[in-house]
Amino acid sequence: MSRRAGLALLFILLAVASAYAYLPLNLSELAASRTPALLVDYAGRFWPPALPGGQWTGLLNAALETLAMSAIGTLAAALLGLALALPASGRWGAAALAISRLLLNALRAIPELVWAMLMVLAAGLGPNAGTLALALHTAGVLGRLFAEALENTPSSSADALRMAGASRLQAFIYGTLPNLWPQLLAYTLYRWENNIRMASVLGFVGAGGLGQMLYVHLSLFQESHASAVILAMLLLVIGVDGLSQWLRQRWVVR
Repeated sequence: MSRRAGLALLFILLAVASAYAYLPLNLSELAASRTPALLVDYAGRFWPPALPGGQWTGLLNAALETLAMSAIGTLAAALLGLALALPASGRWGAAALAISRLLLNALRAIPELVWAMLMVLAAGLGPNAGTLALALHTAGVLGRLFAEALENTPSSSADALRMAGASRLQAFIYGTLPNLWPQLLAYTLYRWENNIRMASVLGFVGAGGLGQMLYVHLSLFQESHASAVILAMLLLVIGVDGLSQWLRQRWVVR
């Protein structure tokens, strides 16, 4: 091991030890003799998953609401991210580059849950807040990824169209976008997979969907009802992951 690697390892160990000393952790409780029995008892409260008869329709509606939040939020984020990626890639000058990158950094620096709390105050409780929160944070992420993809895309096709008399917009649509489209779609589908998971928990701050339903049941200590909601979340995530994988194989992989 080199001296530099040894110093880096020592620094990491010191950082971990300092964090452990600073935080009031009591890991000895995990090794207590009663811990396994408590864990088994708590896990047993979640089985079997059950809901009162009238709430299964509500569960389906909440699942569809979560799916719609993730899909609309991701689509809006992709459009906003692409609009910000054009100046962020340096195509419109240094001033536009600095402003757009600052905006993208600000959008993605604020987590989705914080955006959701802000949007709940601005737009009220419900899926509107969740959709806006996902769109704003994801726009910052996708905008940065799109800008990097634009920077690495050859400009020869667009330059040829510009020399032939095409406008800047026409050169982008017909010269740059066809080469960039598979990468943009892959990034968007990947973020949709992440957003369906995040949309499932934004309800904890009142942003609607399955998360809000889960929060209500956990608050009332209805663990078996909560496990039904968690199972719906799992099935929804698996379904979206499978659909995203199918779309990538059909439209992205060549």
